Amino acid sequence: MSAPVRGRSTRVRTANRRPKSAEYRARRRIILRRRLVALLTLLSVVGLTYCVYFTPLLGVSQVDVRGSVALPEDEIRATAAIASGSPLVRLDLQGIHDRVAALPRVAAVEVERQLPNTVRLLVTERVPVGSVKLPDGFHLVDATGKDYAILPTPAPGVPELVLAAPSSADPATQAVVGVVNELPEKLRPEVLSVAATSGADVKLTLTGDRVVKWGSSENTPRKAAVLLVLLTRPGTTYDVSSPDLATIS
Repeated sequence: MSAPVRGRSTRVRTANRRPKSAEYRARRRIILRRRLVALLTLLSVVGLTYCVYFTPLLGVSQVDVRGSVALPEDEIRATAAIASGSPLVRLDLQGIHDRVAALPRVAAVEVERQLPNTVRLLVTERVPVGSVKLPDGFHLVDATGKDYAILPTPAPGVPELVLAAPSSADPATQAVVGVVNELPEKLRPEVLSVAATSGADVKLTLTGDRVVKWGSSENTPRKAAVLLVLLTRPGTTYDVSSPDLATIS
């Protein structure tokens, strides 16, 4: 009687192995599918990264220049030196910025990536507050006192600055520019020239052969307010260097 029992036990064990084997194969298929998906995902990421960083897929095909007025756009592009086809994400934006910012006429520049293939340069040019007549032409000077360009004729709409050598480090230039920057709009059309030999002897020449002794650039708003009142009275020389003791002669 023991033999039949062993036979039944064998059949039970054999029957139990089949579902376990099927379950194992199903589990293995799931694992293989997951590994395959992971591998394909990894390959896709690597391939995409390679295309983005090392091929012209997202390479530069256009350099868009905005804000230029006097500077030719082609000159700005040439200075930026952005090679066509360069991967957009690998561009040295700081290097591009520094090269364009070094142009004398440029006051500020912003460099932007524009997907899929454009670099945008937002340029702010210097604006003259006056021009200085020197042997080689009329030098444009901006609000910081920087001498940044030369024209063959005076710059329209700004006064002549009478300076020996315009420079942002020169006290006379700083004084003249400091006064011009703070002149009220009502007074600006009257100003023909602004001169100085030091930081304390600024002089304005107005229309009608009138002269204003300004002194230093300190208290310019106060001096301008006093001058506007004095100009309602006849005179040829107005001294506002001490605005509380202003005189007319």
